[in-house]
Amino acid sequence: MEELIEYSKNLGVAYQDFSLLTRALTHRSYLNESHGSVMEDNERLEFLGDAVLDFVIGEFLYHRFPELREGPLTSLRSALVRRDTLARFASLLSLGQYLLMGHGEAESGGRERPATLCATFEALVGALYLDQGLDSLIKLLEPLIIPEITRILEEELHKDAKSRLQELAQGLMRHTPRYSTLRESGPDHAKEFTVQVTIGGRVYGQGTGLSKQQAAQAAAQDALERIAADRDSAEYEAEAEAE
Repeated sequence: MEELIEYSKNLGVAYQDFSLLTRALTHRSYLNESHGSVMEDNERLEFLGDAVLDFVIGEFLYHRFPELREGPLTSLRSALVRRDTLARFASLLSLGQYLLMGHGEAESGGRERPATLCATFEALVGALYLDQGLDSLIKLLEPLIIPEITRILEEELHKDAKSRLQELAQGLMRHTPRYSTLRESGPDHAKEFTVQVTIGGRVYGQGTGLSKQQAAQAAAQDALERIAADRDSAEYEAEAEAE
């Protein structure tokens, strides 16, 4: 509890109900290893935080960019609430350090896993909204959102992954990405699709989703991350050779 109180002070938030903060920082794996515990994990708060984030960021962008129409505003919001962005926010707030987590999950790198960090950040948002309301939540979010918007616009990250991959592939490789469905699984009402993307005959990414379009976007994002990693590695090797 003392650590949470100190952490709350570092966030600049004076929680009235510390059980909300504790719940926001409780991964379900912790409960699996704490038999007889009456605590609750953070998944319900994650659900609430996801909805609150959409609203708060949508309103912020509406006032911040009065000249933008619905389409660009939606793209910007999507870039701000995507998993990797929220995971980065969580890292900036050191959420992984304070996360209550099962030993096995922690040992396997759970505290740094983007999906876990994203979910924890959403749970924190849900907890703060319940405890303090929108004003305190906005004070926490604005210092994170404002520089991130600048980065998104400079790097054109608000464009969807397929569009960004197509521009990159055609510009650098002189090839257009090709998407193919590898498999479909699950019942008709809840099918999951797996899509693969190739560029010039080489596989660059793979993704899954509840629709072919969603899976293609995931595959494109996977390809973008792989290309970025390859380019970083090539630059590092070039610098090492130069030295």
